[in-house]
Amino acid sequence: MAQIEPGFDAAALDAFLHRSLEGLPGPMRLERIGGGQSNPTFFVTYDDRALVLRKQPPGELLPSAHAIDREYRVISALSRTDVPVPPALLYCEDRTILGTPFYLMEKVEGRVFHDCTLPGLSPDERSAMYASLAETLAALHNVDVEAAGLADYGKPGNYFARQIARWGRQWELSRSRDDVHIDRLRAWLPEHIPADETVSLVHGDYRIGNAMFHPTEPRVVTLLDWELSTLGHPLADLAHTAIAWLSRPDEYGGIEGLDLETLGLPDLDRFSALYAARAHHSQTLQPFHLAFALFRWAVIFEGIAARARAGNASADNAAETGRLATAFARRAAELTR
Repeated sequence: MAQIEPGFDAAALDAFLHRSLEGLPGPMRLERIGGGQSNPTFFVTYDDRALVLRKQPPGELLPSAHAIDREYRVISALSRTDVPVPPALLYCEDRTILGTPFYLMEKVEGRVFHDCTLPGLSPDERSAMYASLAETLAALHNVDVEAAGLADYGKPGNYFARQIARWGRQWELSRSRDDVHIDRLRAWLPEHIPADETVSLVHGDYRIGNAMFHPTEPRVVTLLDWELSTLGHPLADLAHTAIAWLSRPDEYGGIEGLDLETLGLPDLDRFSALYAARAHHSQTLQPFHLAFALFRWAVIFEGIAARARAGNASADNAAETGRLATAFARRAAELTR
């Protein structure tokens, strides 16, 4: 086995997998996948089998946090739909194996880009990849949740009201300053929720970095990181994706201000149209949806800054994320005028 410190007994995992899965020749090799995942994730590789393991982090957790059972449930259900997901293999809630529940899925080969400009590709490739990203989001929102066995995967209806209240409470917990833009948003958003109660399965963090593209073709082959998925409003996902067009390259890697046509990237109207052409619902993005998405991100950045000030990250990190919280809140408030 590879000599790493996974935080659990690798031999116990190897023995469990040999009991649970057929045909695993050769030694097991573990590789921790870096990045921002709050649920530790590992490549688990045998001579001719490549798997991915996701587990809860160790220690005491909040009751609804790190619900990897929900991740396993949703990707298992979506395997029977047009939504590209990794093939789910097994879920284990026995804590005696790794100390926490975990699940296994097949590893999907492909490319993941954390830069919205998709560097190193041609304009035509970029255009096709963004089209695939929009069409895949529509496919997700078109899923019949009852037929997929996900009708109870979240609370249907009243989604935005609940979300606005939730992020307002989060602001109160993490704030270190007054922000007139946040104050305005907390007052304005509840009064301007669109009347429609469209409900669909939502990813919760739909963006270019959570889509894996085919190794050589410009199409999405799987969606990653389902930790925030639930039943909600489909335009919350679309607006979350739209943050890329509403922020500059120095603001969390946005594309505002870039020469999109030369790069081969669609503008937001074009991306939204590609999505709408495939989506079964007829709702369209409004300033409310974009303001909500920016408000949510502003609160998230404020929370990161608060943790940094508390000593969980560098002072530079606190200053940078604090700046982003201010910028996103201001931009959201501008949409309410």
